[in-house]
Amino acid sequence: RWRDTNYPDHFATQADGENPPVIDPTESHLSSETPVLSEKVAKPDESADSFQHCDDRRQMTAENLERDYWDIVETHSVSLAVEYGNDVDTTEFGSGFPFSERGRSNNGKKDPAKVDQPEPKFGTEDFYKETWWNLNNIPSCPDSILRHVKVGINGINVPWLYFGCLFSTFCWHNEDNYLYSINYHHRGAPKQWYGVPGTPEDADGLEKVFKNYLSMKMREEPDLLHHITTMFSPRLLQQGDVPVYKILQHAGEFVVTFPRAFHGGFSLGPNCGEAVNFATHDWIHHGADASERYRSFARPAVFSHDRLTFTMANHLGEQKTLSTCKLLVAELERVIEEELRLRTKLISSGVRDVSGEIKLPNNRLDQLDEQSADYDDKRLCHACKHVCFFSSVACECSQSKVSCLRHSHYMCRCPTERKYIMIWSSEREMLTTLERGKRHFKKLEESESVNTDVESNPVEAESSGEMPQLAPGVLEDWQRHKDHEIDLKPIDSVETDIAIKNEVPSEAKDSLPEVKVESSQINLHQFVSSGELQPNFLAHKSKECSDTEDGTSSGSDSDVIVIEPTRSM
Repeated sequence: RWRDTNYPDHFATQADGENPPVIDPTESHLSSETPVLSEKVAKPDESADSFQHCDDRRQMTAENLERDYWDIVETHSVSLAVEYGNDVDTTEFGSGFPFSERGRSNNGKKDPAKVDQPEPKFGTEDFYKETWWNLNNIPSCPDSILRHVKVGINGINVPWLYFGCLFSTFCWHNEDNYLYSINYHHRGAPKQWYGVPGTPEDADGLEKVFKNYLSMKMREEPDLLHHITTMFSPRLLQQGDVPVYKILQHAGEFVVTFPRAFHGGFSLGPNCGEAVNFATHDWIHHGADASERYRSFARPAVFSHDRLTFTMANHLGEQKTLSTCKLLVAELERVIEEELRLRTKLISSGVRDVSGEIKLPNNRLDQLDEQSADYDDKRLCHACKHVCFFSSVACECSQSKVSCLRHSHYMCRCPTERKYIMIWSSEREMLTTLERGKRHFKKLEESESVNTDVESNPVEAESSGEMPQLAPGVLEDWQRHKDHEIDLKPIDSVETDIAIKNEVPSEAKDSLPEVKVESSQINLHQFVSSGELQPNFLAHKSKECSDTEDGTSSGSDSDVIVIEPTRSM
């Protein structure tokens, strides 16, 4: 867990009118000889211990670099610009993992002769192509719901590459549609991660802190947190009683984030990573929460939650545990009840049902392919941007505008008799799907014992006892990397390694686009209402905040930094 004790009061280094050392922002990188921001220059009469302390602070260790990062964020003692090649398309630039030859990845090939062969042995070349730990494959693994999404969606089921340098920052965010994510560190300097659990209490707590300290900015952009451009110190979360955990990710290690779990962090030097999403069957209720949240901000989802829910219901054989099947049935009941209730209400109010007059294509429920995704994009609600999967309301005044059943009154001011409802999924079809789900649940209920169900239910298993403070192996890992100096030399031959792993012909390597094209420069600066940069003393903020009626501390826009792209490279 993140501890405040790791960060001594950096304001002590500025006492008695001393000015902090300034690093020239024009320097291409920080070398091991560059003085760190938190260094206090030793006076001639100070003891040998003080000099030793300064030498320790000069070392490029993870602790020192982490301290320097938050010195920049919290005190704005220096203006710093860093390079970050984020969200690099592996379809165009290649992946750090080899591509499957058994059709397990969107970018791979499918050799019919290899599909039915036994799984390759660990350590062989084919193993790394076909293992589900390969980030090109994991979205399509047998227990991932995203295996039904056959269209490639960059960053969701097609990995993105990330090329970082010292202090390249990925700001606080959670994943699209509250999906799981997995990040692999290919090579280079470590990444410092911070995480907040995805429980409603903790995730809501982070958002509350965020709103307290960016209230003015959020009046202009209510969904600012989804922009992934704001970084604030874990100190603020701790002051708001929000639990924060941290982990240092080294080369060769995976980091997995859970649904709605907020995370952020930065690189400690040049590195290369890769990330993608996946979703197990217990994700379904998190997906429902994300869908409702997006509708409140009129934010389009990356795919239709209703479509994926009914696609899961069309593959009931994959529901092998009572707990996950119960979640699916509950979600089916929720969406079907609302759909049928609103249909009845609108038709009784005078909206015409034209189901018998026009022929609409049936919703495809076996998979989400490119044609289905394109069709969904054409039936987004005019008000909330929700995919109108089951039905939609339209008006004679527009040939393209449609609305979900919740927001038909926002679409136009035309009288009700000019509006009509288009239905893709009939009441009979929806109720039949629900009944099949209930029968499957009953079948599992009869076959599973109570003990088996408890063991297979991660929610019940977690609530049955306290979680350990430290995961197995954490202390050993910390000891192994303790006082390890970070190598800040640039990473060489990344493009060559990627080309070799993905079997790009040598004559074609020269024609590969430069990854630098996708890079951008980001400025770490403080956002204030006046647009000026001013000192920001976060460590003392809790003393300056006034208590609100609900017992929380109010804040202002000047308590965080906003990271913005400045130019394309």
